[in-house]
Amino acid sequence: MNGEPPIKRAVAFVDGQNLFHAAREAFGYTYPNYDVTALAEQVCAKRGWTLAQVRFYTGIPDVGDNPKWHSFWTHKLGTMGRRGVVVYSRPLRYRNRRVSLPDGTQHSFLTGEEKGIDVRIALDVIALAHRRDYDVALAFSQDQDLSEVAEEIRVIARQQRRWIKIASAFLHSPATRNRRGINKTDWIRIDRELYDQCLDRRDYRVKREKS
Repeated sequence: MNGEPPIKRAVAFVDGQNLFHAAREAFGYTYPNYDVTALAEQVCAKRGWTLAQVRFYTGIPDVGDNPKWHSFWTHKLGTMGRRGVVVYSRPLRYRNRRVSLPDGTQHSFLTGEEKGIDVRIALDVIALAHRRDYDVALAFSQDQDLSEVAEEIRVIARQQRRWIKIASAFLHSPATRNRRGINKTDWIRIDRELYDQCLDRRDYRVKREKS
């Protein structure tokens, strides 16, 4: 197997909903206010990696189910795409969920669920490794389903006789309950100071922004 390359090309794979829910829990933010390119650049720069590409994956609600968030994501993803981010989106599927409250009563609410995002990320991580498009797969996710992908990347590295790393970056604070990265990957913790350096100052909840 060839040794560690002097220039390490990184591709960032960002699970948008996973990142938002982590930011809400860790830092109290109420909407997806991240600039994923800036965040990936900061993480790569601290490790001497060259960021080659950012890929972003998210579910978005149908305009009939939630027009406000449909508009938000349409405008935010459009801005990302114009700035070179490879965007993959799928519609959120809504269903009723029922929970039991402490007083014994039942409460029903409508919730949106992503379908297929984790599979798409996994397929792309593997496909781009086969194409030799990166040396480092940087996953902004804590989805443990991707641990199987990490094993596959090691197989590809042996087959191609080259150095490949897979890392998982995730938000971390005293409020964070899940403090684990993806198993079988290198863990990169992101604190609030770093996250706040990478905010997207456009508020797509208010109006459509032009860039």
